[in-house]
Amino acid sequence: MNFLSIEESSSSHLETLVDLALEMKATRGAHENQPLKGQTWAIIFTKASTRTRVSFEVGIRELGGEVMFLSKNEIQLGRGEPIKDTARVLGRMVHGVVIRTFQQQDVVDFASYSAIPTINALTDEEHPCQILADLLTIKEKISTWKEKKIVFIGDGDNNMSRSWMWAAKYLEFELVVAAPQSCLPPQNFMDRLAAPNVSLTTDPAEAVQNAHVINTDVWLSMGQEDQKEKEALFGNYQVNRELLSHAHPDHIVLHCLPAYREKEITEEVLEAHADTIFQQAENRLHAQKAVLAQITAS
Repeated sequence: MNFLSIEESSSSHLETLVDLALEMKATRGAHENQPLKGQTWAIIFTKASTRTRVSFEVGIRELGGEVMFLSKNEIQLGRGEPIKDTARVLGRMVHGVVIRTFQQQDVVDFASYSAIPTINALTDEEHPCQILADLLTIKEKISTWKEKKIVFIGDGDNNMSRSWMWAAKYLEFELVVAAPQSCLPPQNFMDRLAAPNVSLTTDPAEAVQNAHVINTDVWLSMGQEDQKEKEALFGNYQVNRELLSHAHPDHIVLHCLPAYREKEITEEVLEAHADTIFQQAENRLHAQKAVLAQITAS
């Protein structure tokens, strides 16, 4: 079994993982079984990371496994070895792999050719582990996502916004994505999504109206840092005090981090919601332990 995307998931699968993450969090340090005992997992990253790397390394160890971190420049992938060849080698040596890279197809191919459990730790297409942590945070903070309005503000066509849209399709909460017109998802994606409870707008204030959860992310994803003309489009999409005045009185703010203060979110708002945002970051550990435990049990 693999965990490659929210798109390939289901409502029951997502709910089961969030419930298991809650259990993992409550029993941290006192797990009765060690599902990864005797196993060695590899972590392959071609993109920089703080939360993803630390949470997976700690999580694998807490579940009884050993872990090795492999950056692209330390293995033959960095010299052009095809992903399918690396997969067929590691599939004969380790018990599972966590991959953080650019192309979604690389993760899919690795899972296919390695024939070992493979987890998507982020691609340009999706960030499924982050969504699990976010759902866990929502459950802890406001009890449920059911009948709640969730908003994503920023780049509407990045890995986080797409992952949120698939989660909304399966869990049936209202989701509004607010972004500049050129940064909204294309029609072919929306046709594939086919989720009437997901709507798009270029008006952030309209999007936030009576919202329970306000999500944001960096305006420029990794690899886009030099696209200053794109960044200039987001001036009206900052999460600030004025924007949040339109939200539900009991709203929460989420940010998957790292945050660029005074760009996508103000210092004032981030610090006001820091308890939730850093709880969200901590929940990466518990959500990923749930994924690891379920994959091993399958």
